[in-house]
Amino acid sequence: MAANRDERNGRPEAGGDSAPAGAGQRRLRRAVAGETRARLARLARGIRGEEMQIALLALLVGGLAGYAAVGFRLLIGWIQFLFYGESAEKLFSAAQGLPWWQVLLAPAACGLLVGLFIRYLMPNGRPQGVADVIESAALHEGRMSLRHVALASLANATSIGGGASVGREGPVVLLGAGLASAVGRRLGYSRGNMLTLLGCGVASAVAASFNAPLAGALFALEVVVGHYRLKAFAPVVMASVTGTIVSRIHFGDFPAFIKPQYTLVSFWEFPAFALLGVTAAVAAVAMMGAIISVSYVATRSRVPAWGCPAIAGLAVGAIALLFPQVLGVGYEATDRALNGEFGLWLLFGIIVAKIAATGLSIGSGFGGGVFSPSLMLGAMVGAAFGTVAASIFPELASDRGAYTLVGMGAVSGAVLGAPISTILIIFELTGDYKVTLGVMFAVVIASVIARAVFGRSFFHWQLGQRGVMAEMDPAEQTIRRTTMADLAQTAVPAMNEACSVADARTMLIEVPDRPVYVVDDGGRLRGWVGLADLFAFGFDAAPSAGGSVEHVMDTPPFLLESDNVDEAMQVFSRTAETMLPVVSSQTDRVLRGEVRQRDVMVAYRDAHRAARDL
Repeated sequence: MAANRDERNGRPEAGGDSAPAGAGQRRLRRAVAGETRARLARLARGIRGEEMQIALLALLVGGLAGYAAVGFRLLIGWIQFLFYGESAEKLFSAAQGLPWWQVLLAPAACGLLVGLFIRYLMPNGRPQGVADVIESAALHEGRMSLRHVALASLANATSIGGGASVGREGPVVLLGAGLASAVGRRLGYSRGNMLTLLGCGVASAVAASFNAPLAGALFALEVVVGHYRLKAFAPVVMASVTGTIVSRIHFGDFPAFIKPQYTLVSFWEFPAFALLGVTAAVAAVAMMGAIISVSYVATRSRVPAWGCPAIAGLAVGAIALLFPQVLGVGYEATDRALNGEFGLWLLFGIIVAKIAATGLSIGSGFGGGVFSPSLMLGAMVGAAFGTVAASIFPELASDRGAYTLVGMGAVSGAVLGAPISTILIIFELTGDYKVTLGVMFAVVIASVIARAVFGRSFFHWQLGQRGVMAEMDPAEQTIRRTTMADLAQTAVPAMNEACSVADARTMLIEVPDRPVYVVDDGGRLRGWVGLADLFAFGFDAAPSAGGSVEHVMDTPPFLLESDNVDEAMQVFSRTAETMLPVVSSQTDRVLRGEVRQRDVMVAYRDAHRAARDL
């Protein structure tokens, strides 16, 4: 009966092998289901996690910056059409067919518009570019005003479209960084994540502008983020690829320059490439020196700042009457140099003219970048060098297009101070990897020489003019910008200098483990008094002492509220005190509070910990 009951209930008879097997399968299924649920839970937590959020935001920022770069190029074309009747990048050819007065006056009119725009609408009355992005990353936790970036982009596009000898690399970097900063600020991200997002915006903008995804990513990491850790590397690469896709959808997948086919003739050319690197360094230093000289004259002249771009634009127009190649970003002239269309003496003339036009344009206050001008200058230097080399050693020299390519990388790398990304930009702009070793060789030599002579990249020179030292590592930057005003405790025991010694004794009994500060009627620090001072005076006699507290106080060392952590540590090390008063300035010495040595050490430690976590 029991067996029949088991059969009716669909269960096997007792003692069979199927029961344990079925139970094991059920346990296995439960285990698989549990593991699946655990993995899904981990995935959900990962999506909610910070790194996954940054990765997803990299795609968003990449798309925004990519479309912004595309829109910026179109805006340049529209403005250029208004001034020259040509919206394509072939401004050199268009200028040759225009009346002389238009070539002369168009940059001047553009300069007047840009000067007035920057004077009355831009913060600090100056154009913005890559240096501002570096400053934001180094000192302001990646925070930028989107409104200011939008205004600066309009001024930059007008400068480029009006024929100033400037580039579009700086403006698109600024635009991409501004959009990324706006997204990060909206989400309230910390400094490390803000820098990563800033790098995403820069990478996408550069990649979209030049169709160069590798260079865009490395430029952002090398110049803005400052490191290559995976936490930043992955999202920056994702943003760069996104920007490239956006660019190729609108402009196609084409290199910026069309070059003839050539091959390296001999490895004996590498000494020539090294010499070309030296020559390129001279050209780069000359261009940066021209910008600095014009800037020096402009800031010290009696001409108002808004009028300097107009005067400089008139000079650029005069240069363009003889050498129209200097107008705008110069991509057409660069392309022609690659294809060997300029003679040797014309190349020499264009080199001098381009240095002068770029110095006038950027030094006077036009908006725009230095990459395109340095790229064109390098092309002319390389083409001229290749022509001379071929005339001396015809059997050993390659086609001068190879030297043109090497010169492009060497000059631009020396100016930008970013040799790694510059090498990749050259390859991706031309689609040519044949002269890899030559480009690398010359870029490194030119960068080392230019840095030895000039001391820093052009961007860091711009920051140095504003008193900003952005070349420090992140920890040092935090230490330098954390001041005693940030660390000071304002609630400190203080008494007036007219108080008696007895008053000092009463107060010190209440706070026996620390000194009391003595101030005058205006709150200015006069000294401090501690129990040791009263013991020296005669502690038991203090209650009956009618003398003023100034008879027993000491003059303490002090810190200024503008002193940073590094300066405070030096003062503490000299005085061996555990706390010091903080005053307003060296002259007024109004007591603002006090800082303990422990707090300064904690701030120093936290700065290095935060830098390691970036």
